Amino acid sequence: MGSWDGVLHLAVPVKNRLRLLRAELAWSQAELAEHLGVSRQTVNAIETGKYDPSLPLAFSLARTFKRQIEEIFEAEPIPT
Repeated sequence: MGSWDGVLHLAVPVKNRLRLLRAELAWSQAELAEHLGVSRQTVNAIETGKYDPSLPLAFSLARTFKRQIEEIFEAEPIPT
């Protein structure tokens, strides 16, 4: 188990390239959703940054686009 380090760790904002990668394949949100086994609304929510995918879904996206997860999702810098 981890120990309390006295620092509050906040969620890191994440941006993604999902819309661009999907467009490269000329797939609709519905087509990508069907391929992944999720709803079109889930794909839309990921693309718009309203939902961060689970780790298994992120791996499925990476396999689908033949990319590393880090090539699809990128943590936005935290302002200091």
